[in-house]
Parts: sequence; structure tokens; C-alpha cells
Amino acid sequence: MEDILHKITANKRIEIEAQKKILSFQSLSELVEKQSYRTQSMRASLSKSPFGIIAEFKRKSPSKGWLHPEAKVDDIVPAYEKGGASACSVLTDNHFFGGSLEDLRKARSLVNLPLLRKDFIVDAYQLFQARLAGADAILLIASCLTPEACNSLAETAHSLGLEVLLEIHNESELTYLNAHIDMLGVNNRNLGTFHTDINNSFRLVEQMQEHTNRAGGTAPLLIAESGISSPETVLQLRKAGFQGFLIGETFMKTDHPGETLAGFIRKLN
Repeated sequence: MEDILHKITANKRIEIEAQKKILSFQSLSELVEKQSYRTQSMRASLSKSPFGIIAEFKRKSPSKGWLHPEAKVDDIVPAYEKGGASACSVLTDNHFFGGSLEDLRKARSLVNLPLLRKDFIVDAYQLFQARLAGADAILLIASCLTPEACNSLAETAHSLGLEVLLEIHNESELTYLNAHIDMLGVNNRNLGTFHTDINNSFRLVEQMQEHTNRAGGTAPLLIAESGISSPETVLQLRKAGFQGFLIGETFMKTDHPGETLAGFIRKLN
């Protein structure tokens, strides 16, 4: 079976090199230095919320195809904020997910929610892009990186004022934890095959808690990602120790994602 993650990351490296030819790393960093906005803490927003929903904006995925091809940030992201989301994840990969950095920039201009740049980050250039576009946090996927690269990227993200969500899929990837990780997510979707199993979160939560407690300092906040389709599952995951829940397709496949989110949250009360 084709490894979809390998295909995505290979394409991502080609994209980044092309982008660097248009705007050099030096020019990008100078633009970031001129910025005045302050990032806000996604971790804090999730930890103080009774629901902890990270509502995701994405138009399509490699596994499901188009979910909402005409989706507009202007319509959906403010509705997510109004509906009770604690944060918003914005897919910025174009080729496989139909997103863009412009989606992130537009979201930043419309809401006060903490924003996560959701992408396949393999180069520090993408961190500066995220900061310039208005992100508050970035995603690092363990299976895309070496532990050394993960540490370096997380450290650079912190130097830019960005929080870091580290995503793992299995117990062996817990070795990627480092001092710069603010949130630790478990993806219930295998990014090689895109098979989804919600039980992956329940299987890994104890090992995640053991590793984060051993790490010293402030333990990363635990997040469950993908395959969450019911409020009952969120309640079970929260009881198990998770405080953040990244949900995309459940909302985006409906005509009015913000209203779907609001109804979902009402059932959590």
C-alpha cells in the first residue's frame, strides 16, 4: 500500500524550495521582525475550557476527498468562535487538503481564537510563514521528522512566540518529546494508510501521561485528534485524561460547520 505521508512530505519539500525562490528566508525573517501582533496561548485556552474543542477548517483530505469544496473562512471560522470552539486549526496544505496560508491570514483577521497552523512542517521556513500569517501554534508530526529535527523546530517555534503541538501515532514516537513541547497529541488516523481508529487514544493515554510526567516542568496538555464524531467520545476521552479534541470532518462535512459545532458542544453540558 502506498505511504501517503511520504508522498505528502516529498511534495512539501519541493513546494518549500519553490517558495524560497520567491521570498528568501532572510526576507521572510525580516518581515516577521517587523510584526507587532502578540500570540495567544492555545494551551491555556484549552486547559481552562470545559470542552476543549479545536475546530478544524479544511476543504478536503486524501482519504475522504472533498468535504466542503466551497468552504469560506469568512463564513466558517467566525461561526466556530461563536459556536464555542476553544481554538481553530487551519489546514494550509493546498495540494492534498485544499488549504492555504491565505486561509490562515484571513482567519487571523476575523477571530480572537488561538489559531493552529496545521501542515506538514519539515523546514524552519514554515515556522516563519506561520508567524507572519498569524498563527499562535504550529503542528509538528513525529512521523515526518527525526527527533533532532523535531527538537530544533520546536525550539525555533518558541523563539518566535509560537506554541508547539507534537503529534504522535504510536508509543515509540513518545521519544520525540522535548522541553519545547506545549501540547502532545495522538492522531487516531495512521498517516501512512489514513486508516482511523479512535481506540488509539485510549491505548496510548497511560504511556503519554507517564512520559509527560517524567519530562519535568509543566507537562504537555494531552490532545486527541481525528475520528471523533460524537460528544460521548469526547466525554470518555476527557475522563481518560485528554483536555483537547481536534475535530474536523465531523463539522466540515455538514452545510453549516459552526452550527454543527454549537450543537455538538450543547450535548457536552
